[in-house]
Amino acid sequence: MPIGDTAVIRSRRVLLPDGERPADVLVRAGKIEQVAPHGALPVGGRQLTDLGGTALLPGLVDTHVHVNEPGRTDWEGFASATKAAAAGGVTTVVDMPLNSIPPTTTVAGLAAKRKAADGQAWVDLGFWGGAVPGNTGDLEPLHRAGVFGFKSFLAPSGVDEFPHLATPADLESALAEQARIGALAIIHAEDPAVLAAAPQVPGTHYRDFLASRPDDAEAAAVAALLAAARRTGARVHVLHVSSAAVLPLLRRARADGVDVTAETCPHYLTLAAEDVPDGDTAFKCCPPIRDESNRDLLWQALADGEFAAVVSDHSPSTPDLKLLARHGGSGDFAAAWGGIASLQLGLPAVWTEARRRGHTLADVVRWMSAGPAALVGLTGTKGAIAPGHDADLVAFDPDGELTVRAERLHHKNPVTPYAGRTLTGLVRRTWLRGRPVDPDGAPHGRQIVRP
Repeated sequence: MPIGDTAVIRSRRVLLPDGERPADVLVRAGKIEQVAPHGALPVGGRQLTDLGGTALLPGLVDTHVHVNEPGRTDWEGFASATKAAAAGGVTTVVDMPLNSIPPTTTVAGLAAKRKAADGQAWVDLGFWGGAVPGNTGDLEPLHRAGVFGFKSFLAPSGVDEFPHLATPADLESALAEQARIGALAIIHAEDPAVLAAAPQVPGTHYRDFLASRPDDAEAAAVAALLAAARRTGARVHVLHVSSAAVLPLLRRARADGVDVTAETCPHYLTLAAEDVPDGDTAFKCCPPIRDESNRDLLWQALADGEFAAVVSDHSPSTPDLKLLARHGGSGDFAAAWGGIASLQLGLPAVWTEARRRGHTLADVVRWMSAGPAALVGLTGTKGAIAPGHDADLVAFDPDGELTVRAERLHHKNPVTPYAGRTLTGLVRRTWLRGRPVDPDGAPHGRQIVRP
């Protein structure tokens, strides 16, 4: 049902910044104009959408998505990724700077991204820049052009056109420049020396792959990053924390005044190493999915407010690169491309496990909407059902069930570790600035920049 210029959306379960309660939400010209008690707003000539007991959430903000276009559009593209986002209740995506050709390490690379995305976004779309060896002079122009910050790797990224910061001097130089211009540094933290010393056993056994990416690799890299952040005064954010060994380092650094945040991902919170079938390389990602006891510690840290966000790290590829045995591949974890495809499934996946552990929808909204919006400076427009914010809204049935069929997802390639799983929670409808998102209709997402 289309939403007109002025409309009332009503639900007995509206997730507001101060908690969940029955409410009416007045939408005018794409913005939330008023939040009133349930049934209090006169409808008059306004269109009314009454959701009954279906929950109304703010649109999710996913600040960690690999779209891969241009250059590797057969892996994923702006149209397919943003349709998947909208189907999963995500209304704002920030695209990572690598896996596309060219990468977003120069203003020209950013321009290529923006041109490729033009007219293809079903949700709002922003971009990260990349900080790699030798491009320190490009960071300020990219920052002025509106990127939300800069991603770097401390270990090889997997693609030649996006090299890692291989030496302490590389890291120090990148962080010092980002501190100077006031940019956010977001870091893939694994230590290459620890990885090189770990046993590298090819084959189909997940336990061998897990041993090749030990906890110490994350802990050593985070320790080095925090030391550099102390010296430079940079604001740093640790991406996709999979290992609980990182948590004490982050606590001590914050206590010492280091400006550091961290995120984790749905797959680290909902999947466990014990459950990964041998040869099922859909589960391969770096850093890896670890064991159940580690997962429990991540949940405790999340409950304690130690993570700024839960975001997808959606990083798909074609089935042949995943070497999936069911697609005729070898199932070799060492050789398969690492990345989890889950953009459309993050909300039900997290909600399924969160509810089992006694958490509320308000918690999930804080982790997946308000938190990532705050991380990238969008608190005035995204991440909350509040007057003045964009009317990015999600009708979510918290009791509905979904059995995942990879071939029915909107992302480009039918590969996901959630295939066959039954998840709790269904996205019934998504609105972007007050207009419903229709995957079969015309896109109306916008390209957004750092405030």
